[in-house]
Amino acid sequence: MTTTHEHHGTPSAYAPEEPARLPWAKLAPEVYKAMVRLDAAARKGLDPVLLELVKVRASQLNRCALCLDMHTKDALAAGESVERIIQLSAWEESRHFYTEKELAAIELTEAVTVLTDGFVPDAVYAKAAEHFEETELAQLIAAITVINAWNRFGVSTRQAPGHYTPGDLKH
Repeated sequence: MTTTHEHHGTPSAYAPEEPARLPWAKLAPEVYKAMVRLDAAARKGLDPVLLELVKVRASQLNRCALCLDMHTKDALAAGESVERIIQLSAWEESRHFYTEKELAAIELTEAVTVLTDGFVPDAVYAKAAEHFEETELAQLIAAITVINAWNRFGVSTRQAPGHYTPGDLKH
């Protein structure tokens, strides 16, 4: 089957786009609106570039294609480099691409996202607490929690990536 992709505009041999399983935002509009408000509240006081790094890393771990599409584009629009986005999935081997504060946020993101590995380790929390004052740390934890919720909506209802343009409604 030949498909047309918006970013190329020409017919191609790419695999066809999978349709979403469920238009959850239309079916649960009050939940969606509450999530948008929660997201807006969680981002307050956080550096937009750091916030996008956190959202991309959580979305990589959760394999949320829609959120990866959205937040890599938003990170680029916020001034993030392609190189740092590419290296994010291998941040432990690419530590020199990030500040100590960003590394603390990325490590905390992983600990909060992959709870099946156990509780958030004291050392990870302590490192984050060294780099973020308490209010900012509370906001960071909120932002990590919110992107994980968005990821779960996106993955479970199989929302299709590739249609987001920076500046559209964000989450």
